[in-house]
Amino acid sequence: MGAAEASAWWVGVPQAGARVGWALADACPPRSGLTHEAHRKEVEQVYLRCSQGSVEWMYPTGALIVNVRPNTFPPSRHLTLCIKPLRDSSGANIYLERTGELKLLVRDGDRGPGQVLCFGFEHGGLFVEAAPQQDISRRTTGFQYELTSRHAGSDLHALSGGWPPCRPCSDAEVLLAVCTSDFVVRGSIQNVTHAPEQQESAIHLHVSRLYRQKSRVFRPAPEGGGWRGRVTTLLQCGVRPGRGEFLFTGHMHFGEARLGCAPRFKDFQRTYRDAEERGLNPCEMDVSLHPHL
Repeated sequence: MGAAEASAWWVGVPQAGARVGWALADACPPRSGLTHEAHRKEVEQVYLRCSQGSVEWMYPTGALIVNVRPNTFPPSRHLTLCIKPLRDSSGANIYLERTGELKLLVRDGDRGPGQVLCFGFEHGGLFVEAAPQQDISRRTTGFQYELTSRHAGSDLHALSGGWPPCRPCSDAEVLLAVCTSDFVVRGSIQNVTHAPEQQESAIHLHVSRLYRQKSRVFRPAPEGGGWRGRVTTLLQCGVRPGRGEFLFTGHMHFGEARLGCAPRFKDFQRTYRDAEERGLNPCEMDVSLHPHL
C-alpha cells in the first residue's frame, strides 16, 4: 500500500473564539487523517495522521500548532520530515518547535525557488504563527509535507528541492534503484528545457518500455508506439539531449518526478547480467531489447 496522503485547509475566523475548519482528501484511511483540538482562542492544535499531504491556512490569525503523528510508521522508527512552502504562501511564519524552543523555518514573504527544508523528526511539531497584517482577507499560508523513514540526519538542513547530487550512479546504486524507484523506464531524451528561476531542468522523454510507475508520469504517446513524459533534475547537472536509449529511474517528490539514476541502457544490461551471474542482483527484471507496448 502506498503512503497515505492528505490535504487539509484551515480557515481562521478573527472573531472571538476562533474556529478551525478542515477538509480531508479521500486518499487517507478513515480516522487517520487529521484531528484538531482548541486550546484558547488564539491557538489551535491540530494533528496530521498521514505520511504526506499539504496544509493550507486561509485568513491566518493567531497560531497553529501542527503535530505530525502518522499511523503508517512504527513509533520507534527514525523519521525525516520535509516541508515545501506553497507558491505565493503569505501571512504567517513557520517554526520548528522542539522542547519549548522555536527555530524559524520559513519567514513570511520568503520566495525561495522551491526550497525544501528537512529535519529529523522525533516528537516535535510545527508552530505556524500569523504575521501582523492590516488586511488578512487575501492571505493564505501553507506548505506541502512528506514524512519518510530515510535517515537524513537529525539537524535541520535545506535541500534544493530534495535533489540527489549530480554524479553518475555506481553499479550497486543502479541495481538498487531498479528495485526501489517510483518509476523505471527505458527510453530516449527528446528535449531538455531549463527554468533558471527554479534552478531546474525538465527532461522530455519518449519511452519505449515502461517497467514501473506509481503515478501517471508517462502517458501513451498521441502518435502511438510508446509513452511520453517529463522528469526534472537540477539545472547545474547540465543535462543535454543525447542519442541512444537510457534506463531512467527516480522518485516522486512533492508531486514531481525527480530523476535518479539514468545509465545508458546497454551499460545497464551489462551490469545487470554480471550481477545476475554472481547472484547479486537485488530483484529481477527483463532486460531484453524488445519493448513491451
